[in-house]
Amino acid sequence: MKQPPQKKDGPPVASSVAASERGVDRPVEKERKKDLPPPRMQFDDESRVDKAKRRSLLNQPEARNRVELFRHLPPHKNGSQLPYLESKFFELHEMHPSVYKVGLQYLTGDTSGGNARCIAMLQAFQEAIRDYSTPPEKTLNRDLTSKIGGFVSFLIECRPLSMSMGNAIRFLKSRIARLPLTLSESEAKAALCSDIDRFINEKIVLADKVILRHAATKIRDGDVLLTYGSSCVVEMILLYAHEIGKQFRVVVVDSRPMLEGQKQLRRLVAKGLSCTYTQLNAISYVMHEVTRVFLGASSIFSNGTVYSRVGTASVAMVAHAFHVPVLVCCEAYKFHERVQLDSICFNELGDPDAVSKVPGREDVNYLDNLTDKQKENLQLLNLKYDATPSDYISVIVTDYGMIPPTSVPVIVREYRKEYLLI
Repeated sequence: MKQPPQKKDGPPVASSVAASERGVDRPVEKERKKDLPPPRMQFDDESRVDKAKRRSLLNQPEARNRVELFRHLPPHKNGSQLPYLESKFFELHEMHPSVYKVGLQYLTGDTSGGNARCIAMLQAFQEAIRDYSTPPEKTLNRDLTSKIGGFVSFLIECRPLSMSMGNAIRFLKSRIARLPLTLSESEAKAALCSDIDRFINEKIVLADKVILRHAATKIRDGDVLLTYGSSCVVEMILLYAHEIGKQFRVVVVDSRPMLEGQKQLRRLVAKGLSCTYTQLNAISYVMHEVTRVFLGASSIFSNGTVYSRVGTASVAMVAHAFHVPVLVCCEAYKFHERVQLDSICFNELGDPDAVSKVPGREDVNYLDNLTDKQKENLQLLNLKYDATPSDYISVIVTDYGMIPPTSVPVIVREYRKEYLLI
C-alpha cells in the first residue's frame, strides 16, 4: 500500500529524526578522527617531499644509492647538518632555546634511548611553557597547542619521534585542551608544568621501579640471563637482582654498528656482575646455556608485536627455537594502538656508511678501495629497528604487572583512559 502523503504544514518526521541522528553522529565521527594517528610522510612521493623541503630547516641533500624498498622512509640525518642548523639559530625567533638544544642532541646522537629522549623533550616543553606568554587577542589553549606543534615539527626534522614520545605529546596536548577557561595564565602554566612532572615521575621513573621488582621474581640463583644491546630497564633489573643477593651470570649480546652492549657491559662489570660478551652471529652457540632472555622495547603494538632495536627479533626467534623463555620489559606509556606486521612500512634509517666501515680496523675496510663506478651499484642499508612477532614472546613485564602479548589491547585501552584523567 502507498503511504499517505505528508502534510506540508508540519515538518517531515523521518527527515527530522535523520537530521537529529546525523547531528549526533557528527561529533562522534570528529572524535574518532582525532583519535586516529596522522598519516605518515612517504618520502618516495616527490610532490610531498618538495613541499616538505621548502618548509624544512635542514638543508640536507638527497642521499644517493638508497635501497628501493625503503625509499618511503625518511633519509638519515647525521651530524654534518649541525653547523648549518647552528647558523640559523638567530633566525628562528619562535623556537625556544631549550627545544632547539634538544633537537641538536637528537641530531648528533648525544641523547638516545626511548626514556631519555622522551624525558628531554618533556623537560624542554616545560621550560618553553614557563617562558610562554599569551599574545593579545588569542587564547592560551589554541596558541600554546600550535606552539607545541611547531616544536614537534622541528624535533621530527632532527630525528623521527618514537612511539613513546608521540604518546607523551598526545597527553600534553590533551591537558592543554582541557584547561579551564577560568584559570589565569600563571595558574594554567603551573598546572601544565605539574602535569609534566607527574607524567615523568609516574609513567617513567616509578614505572621502572615497579617493573624491576616484578622481573626480579623471575630470576633464580644459578640462572644464565641473556640480554641484547643496551636497555636501561633491563640494566636496572640486573643491578637490582644483584643487590638483593641473587647469584646469576649475564650474557651480553651485541651487534654492529652501534655496539651499545659494550657500554652496558662496562657498567655491569663495574658493579661486580659476572658477564660474558659475544656478538649476534654467535647467538645460537651461547643459547644452549641460557635460562632466561631479558629484552627491552621501543614500543609494543596492539597485536603484541615488539618494536625494538634491530636484531631483537633474531634473538627472540633463536631463544624460542631453544625453548628459552623471553621476557620483554616495557613501560605502559610505550604501548601503541597501531598494528604492524613487519619492519618495512615503518622504520628509521641509520647512517649507511657505518655498515661498511669498522672503526679502528683499516685492514677490514675493503669497501674503501672500490672505485666510484663500483660504488654507484652499491646500496647500503642500516635499519635501526625491527618487529618481533608475539609468537616468540613469553611474557611482557609492565608497570601493570606481567601480561601475555594478547593482553596488550586491554592495557592500551585502560592506559588511554588513565592518562587523559591524570
